[in-house]
Amino acid sequence: MTDQPRRIRMHEADNVAIVANDGGLAAGTRFDDGLVLREKVPQGHKVALVDLPAGTAVRRYDVVIGRTLKDVPAGSWVHERLLAMPEAVGLDDLPVATRAAPALAPLTGYTFEGFRNADGSVGTRNLLAITQTVQCVAGVGRVAAERIRAELLPRYPNVDGVVALEHGYGCGVAIDAPEAVIPIRTLRHISLNPNFGGEVMLVSLGCEKLQPDRLMPPGIIPIVVEGQPDTPDVVTLQDERHIGFMSMVESVVRQAEPHLARLNARQRETVPASELVVGVQCGGSDAFSGVTANPAVGFCTDLLVRAGATVMFSETTEVRDAVEQLTARAATPAIAAAIRDEMAWYDAYLQRGQVDRSANTTPGNKKGGLSNIVEKAMGSIIKSGTAPISGVLKPGEKLAPGQRGLIYAATPASDFICGTLQLAAGMNLHVFTTGRGTPYGLAEVPVIKVGTRTELATRWHDLIDLNAGRVADGEASVEDMGWALFRLMLEVASGRQLTWAERWKLHNALVLFNPAPVT
Repeated sequence: MTDQPRRIRMHEADNVAIVANDGGLAAGTRFDDGLVLREKVPQGHKVALVDLPAGTAVRRYDVVIGRTLKDVPAGSWVHERLLAMPEAVGLDDLPVATRAAPALAPLTGYTFEGFRNADGSVGTRNLLAITQTVQCVAGVGRVAAERIRAELLPRYPNVDGVVALEHGYGCGVAIDAPEAVIPIRTLRHISLNPNFGGEVMLVSLGCEKLQPDRLMPPGIIPIVVEGQPDTPDVVTLQDERHIGFMSMVESVVRQAEPHLARLNARQRETVPASELVVGVQCGGSDAFSGVTANPAVGFCTDLLVRAGATVMFSETTEVRDAVEQLTARAATPAIAAAIRDEMAWYDAYLQRGQVDRSANTTPGNKKGGLSNIVEKAMGSIIKSGTAPISGVLKPGEKLAPGQRGLIYAATPASDFICGTLQLAAGMNLHVFTTGRGTPYGLAEVPVIKVGTRTELATRWHDLIDLNAGRVADGEASVEDMGWALFRLMLEVASGRQLTWAERWKLHNALVLFNPAPVT
């Protein structure tokens, strides 16, 4: 990699570019074309390529990301304090299913080793999940899970682990409010994630509003083996038979054994890559996210769709500013209408909270060169590739059997809420891009972390699984990194390679999206 000053311009119509050099560039730096920096510009931040008089539309990705609030001479640092953010795109008169689907040839012959489930889904891990109806039982569930790992798992070598599904819901909420359906179905569908093999254990306190039969109604659990009940195996802590804390723990541990035995009988088998259900997300984004990591994920998304797999992209709070690109890519007018409905819900949600969409960008995003949500949105949607959008899921909904292709799964952009909702949708593998860096992880599925910059991937060498910064360094193309990610996915899905988050057991808590009132 050269020490010469480098900048990256995303489109020939752009009048700004970002500085690519580690540490940024000093005032007086001269580029090969004669442009001279008038001030120090940090790495990832924008430099004006031409004079930008006050009121000029600033373009990146060939999209107006703002208008200058004063005259900005060529060579100046263009940051958020110099820009007025554009108004959000209206939701009326959007393009509807107008973009012709690209010619994506089928991709065949790729497989991984997975766990086939009774409902036809495939797991990438073989885990015992302990679902909880309410936050009050979390401590018991945590201790019981530790006991199961230490005392029982060594006897069941085909079981990859035990996951206590802790959350903050279940009581102290308006359980009958219309929007309470979102957290309830989210927890229900997470309990049925393909990585849990259809085995459902449930720990209840007893007096909570979210009762076991409301969370997991009869008949919702697929039958794995003959004689298995279609209702959850419930341990109720307030049951009079429990004398003291350890009695509760013992009940959970004892009832885990038949579930472990059934899970242990499962074996990995060769399945086509079409059985992957991949959730893609970005967090701790910077200006390189839309240059390196997210385009590589987008290329990989197209590979997965060509292979017949399912890819979910999300983050309504970010992609709202690119809604016209999404509705244009919808496979049908009905799908375009569903996308519009999710954006309208978000607009109303912000209005109720008396905030606007500028609240999305974080101090870290801005330090990494992203001036506002418009610029962030353009880098975010690149993860979705170029395939038509073939379906939309509301928060907490589950993929329908056989539903494949590119799916918009509506979630907030919060890392933890997005990951939780993608789990509920049926994700069996997660891809997470980051520019600023985050030790994010999920216990329920493998999380592959893709870094946007070589400096981050080097410094966080034992957290970042794939360095897409090589694109900005000129050492690899977006296509190279997309194929590298695709191959890594197959290795991770097969259990032949663990992600760094798995090795360190970095697991964030589930966060159930609850727009209903608390009581």
